[in-house]
Amino acid sequence: MIDHADYNDAVQTIKQAILQSQYQAAKGSNAVQLRLYYAVGEYVAANSREGHWGQGALRAISERLQRELPGLRGFSERNLKYMRTFFEEWSPILLGSNSAEASAELESPAPGVIRQLRLPNYDRVPVEGFLSIGFSHHCLILSSVKDAEERVYYVKRCAQERMSVDTLKQAIKQDAYRHQGALPNNFTQTLSTPQQALRAIDMFKDEYLLDFINVEELGVRDAADVDERVVEQAIVHNVKNFIMAFGRAFTFVSNQYHLDAFGVDQYIDLLFFNRDLNCLVAVELKSGPFKTAYLGQLSGYLSVLNGFERKEHENPPIGIILCKDMDKAFVDYMVQDYKQPLGVATYKTSKDMSEELLRALPPIEDLERLLESAGE
Repeated sequence: MIDHADYNDAVQTIKQAILQSQYQAAKGSNAVQLRLYYAVGEYVAANSREGHWGQGALRAISERLQRELPGLRGFSERNLKYMRTFFEEWSPILLGSNSAEASAELESPAPGVIRQLRLPNYDRVPVEGFLSIGFSHHCLILSSVKDAEERVYYVKRCAQERMSVDTLKQAIKQDAYRHQGALPNNFTQTLSTPQQALRAIDMFKDEYLLDFINVEELGVRDAADVDERVVEQAIVHNVKNFIMAFGRAFTFVSNQYHLDAFGVDQYIDLLFFNRDLNCLVAVELKSGPFKTAYLGQLSGYLSVLNGFERKEHENPPIGIILCKDMDKAFVDYMVQDYKQPLGVATYKTSKDMSEELLRALPPIEDLERLLESAGE
């Protein structure tokens, strides 16, 4: 039984693990930090959960570590608890591999030893992705998302898109996991290759939360009175927020983009360029529910963009209708008859946020406190 008033063995064990990692961590290796945090979390969990340590142990250990390693950051009492959570929440998934090699790598370390974590090459949680995102990202995912598959989704997206913490927070708020690949579209029939179609399907969601559009601030009495031009101007004034909500690799070209073909003036509400898709993306805003006439209008814009605006090295332009409501099955059926690549999504403003979504997110002050402490 450890002496609760002393905790000397625990302090020396954690201190030794920190010192062993310090050189590599100084070189900026995020993976080294995460391996250390996971291993410390395992050690803390094994001793604190089974009653080996008394109440106040983590505070005492943290204070001793600060004294013995002056200038040490990231090992506050709160962060030691986060490390324990990091281990406890991820270990059932990381230990899910049945390979003997993985089991040997991840078996419990000997008493008084913190062994640096070496993760198996596990398909559900790619090692490179898992270790490439920051501890603050992991803390945010663990505190905001409870489903294991959903957590894996955000880890993969963070790694692939190199998300900042703010961008990750926005993706979780947008409920990106449940809206992935659900956009009614005709991409598989109209885009040049299956790969391009899959990229486009993955790029767009079926619903966007434009929570930066505050109806009260715009002086509109009711959300139903918000017309397309009001939404458009709010998007233009908050184009960075819109791009963060819309997806990755978008560049804003213009609003009310003028098309002049055959002497006919036409105007696209919002025009973007997407680097990943290598194509123009035309967005039409509609304040009410979906109507089939919108498809014909946007299809005409895309024909002109394709024939008069597209550069030789670019892929054909894609059109997205953003409306307030739609019957997805009906839209999916109707869009198949068009030759231009089209998709239809809905959007919500700040007044439309459901209580369920608001409850699903931790209070903003809790997130800020979590992220600040993760960087200690």
